[in-house]
Amino acid sequence: MAEKKYDWAAIAKNPKFVELHHKKTAFLFGWWIFSCVYYFLLPLGAAYTPGIFKVKIIGVINFGYMFALSQFFVSWGIALYYSHVANKDFDRLTRELIDELHL
Repeated sequence: MAEKKYDWAAIAKNPKFVELHHKKTAFLFGWWIFSCVYYFLLPLGAAYTPGIFKVKIIGVINFGYMFALSQFFVSWGIALYYSHVANKDFDRLTRELIDELHL
């Protein structure tokens, strides 16, 4: 079976592809920055503001434990939000690009 040859340079210059690439890059870079800052707040906060991280919330559970646990929920939330945006915007732009290029 013959393999299809695509003009990747033409696809890369297509306005729909440029829009898709820009939206994905902006989305992912922004959330990457947020994730890194949120992740490093735990060790930095524990090192430079230990008093806040020792505040008791419930019994022996303190703010530091709650903050560390919250990182799991934040990462799951970001993953769910990415899935929502990808299904709504990125997939739509990809379909439009494929339809325009007749692939």
